[in-house]
Amino acid sequence: MADANPAEAPPAEEKGPSKRALEKAAKKAAAKAKKAEHALRPKEKEPKATTSEAVKAPASVFAEGWLKRVYEEKPAKEVRTRFPPEPNGFLHIGHCKAIAVNFGFAKHHNGICFLRYDDTNPEKEEEKYFTSILDIIKWLGFEPFQITYSSDSFDRLYELAEELIRKDGAYVCHCSREEVNRQRGGPDNRGKRYACEHRTRPIDESITEFRAMRDGKYQAGEAYLRMKQSLTDENEGNPQMWDLPAYRVVEKNHHHRTGDRWRIYPTYDFTHCLCDAFEGITHSMCTTEFQQSRISYDWLLEQLDMKTPKSEERGPMQREYGRLNVGGTILSKRRILMLVEGATAEKKNADGTIEKKVIPPSVRGWDDPRLYTLVALRRRGIPAQALLKFVEELGVTDALTEIQPPRLESSIRKHLERTVPRQMLILEPIKVVIEDATPEDEQELTVPYDPKGTITGERTVKVGKEVYIDRADFREEDDPEYRRLAPNKVVGLYNVPFPIKAASFSKDETGRVTEVRAVKAAWTNEKTKTHIQWVDVATGIHVTARQYNSLFKSESPNTLDWKTGGWADDLNPESEITYEHAVIEKGLRDLIKQHTLNPSGSSDDLVRFQALRVAYFCVDVDSTKDKIVLNQIVSLREDKGK
Repeated sequence: MADANPAEAPPAEEKGPSKRALEKAAKKAAAKAKKAEHALRPKEKEPKATTSEAVKAPASVFAEGWLKRVYEEKPAKEVRTRFPPEPNGFLHIGHCKAIAVNFGFAKHHNGICFLRYDDTNPEKEEEKYFTSILDIIKWLGFEPFQITYSSDSFDRLYELAEELIRKDGAYVCHCSREEVNRQRGGPDNRGKRYACEHRTRPIDESITEFRAMRDGKYQAGEAYLRMKQSLTDENEGNPQMWDLPAYRVVEKNHHHRTGDRWRIYPTYDFTHCLCDAFEGITHSMCTTEFQQSRISYDWLLEQLDMKTPKSEERGPMQREYGRLNVGGTILSKRRILMLVEGATAEKKNADGTIEKKVIPPSVRGWDDPRLYTLVALRRRGIPAQALLKFVEELGVTDALTEIQPPRLESSIRKHLERTVPRQMLILEPIKVVIEDATPEDEQELTVPYDPKGTITGERTVKVGKEVYIDRADFREEDDPEYRRLAPNKVVGLYNVPFPIKAASFSKDETGRVTEVRAVKAAWTNEKTKTHIQWVDVATGIHVTARQYNSLFKSESPNTLDWKTGGWADDLNPESEITYEHAVIEKGLRDLIKQHTLNPSGSSDDLVRFQALRVAYFCVDVDSTKDKIVLNQIVSLREDKGK
């Protein structure tokens, strides 16, 4: 967010700034300070804290700023919040912020938070989404006070709908969707608004028609129950007050919990505020896309005597914070589904013919590590606590937070640096035979998990006559600027007491180097000491390693052509690079024994490690005893090319 530029100082020969100019500059400075107060952006390099600063704990995001002001508006004795996802897809990184805000706010104020499934659309809901949502919440470290469903209240909601009709607050409308749009001012909502003929129908007639909807007289789209709000009030410019639908007939009406009992289902605008009231929610926090809904939220509660009019004293209070978006990827459930299941796109040519384009699946599933669903981020190995810390670092305001992946990766990298052990991994192995190695040279070395001592523990690595090094660490021809292994060049092997010098090498029929023969050496120049990672041939574990890059070539994939399939041309062919013949030191087996490969539940026990000079990795959940698959979590440092 750009700050306003301060007014330039006047030339020296002129008089000082006027009183008006000083006031203007003061206002700009105050605005700049206010922006800085809410920025809360993490920095890649933090200054070292003094002793007194280190002792002082940072203020919680709930104890200052926007969230503090929300509580001060309604300082309830018992805070009650809710997280109300629609069970029609998997949660993404933006939902992590919503979970952290709602559960964290309640926890900070010693209150309670409900998990409420907003299951009012049976056409799109599946059991796998219900299960995944709860699983992710527990993985993030939260436990709902109670799990509820909007469908629990279908009977009560229906009764309140009839009560609203009797209060002349709703009516049954038979207008088509196109006609309703015209009543609301046309496609751009700028035309004159007008009420349909059904708005003035007698109350008893609307009751009869509403029951007819319930009993199956009408098909989907033939009848709606609409709230009688402020459709024609020219002073009311909020579309959320333009006679919103409260109930509709659903074509595929079988509900996973209520079966075939209901043919009509309440809308979000009718259900959400009432369920908040049923559960005694004090602070109903949602993203700013619902900001205009606040007036309709309060209106319905007041109509049904569930809220003190124009006050927050009785009834739930809705407040809106800025959502979290990530650039370079997509978070839309509909578009992710196209990546997961594939799609058929149609394009109309200049001659009027229709060209169909069949696009195969682009990822392996909703948990593919290249996506930004929470199940994908978890599988990629990103720790739950690192995600929550990142959200807290960003802060909570009413402004949209738009980040690029490198910023998230930087925060994850800092967390992993302090928490995971080190291992040596070779992605593209070349065998090195140390010709003059003696039996005494072949030994078990005890190596710390972290040479800096931040992470406790140690492991043993075996050095033998034959070791693997990475193909990137060898060149056929030496270069004065090249610091790794080449003919007649000396390099060290991490933790091995002697360096080696390449003597010769051999190739296969394709011209690729397959083996390097080396001898023990001595350092000839202290300034040119270089160490490379290695893995013992006899004890190394063969694994498959996956490295990940952006799924799209474009930095703004949401702006691509998703209707005609143009987005498929922007997919990055190198979004996943697989090394089928990678080798890792034997210590990985010990790490696996200490952990589980299953990340579900409230614990976060994936096997994570830093592969020296390569990247941070985790053991994929599909790994078996005989086939271990590694997923790159993040690189060791930011890729400047991103």
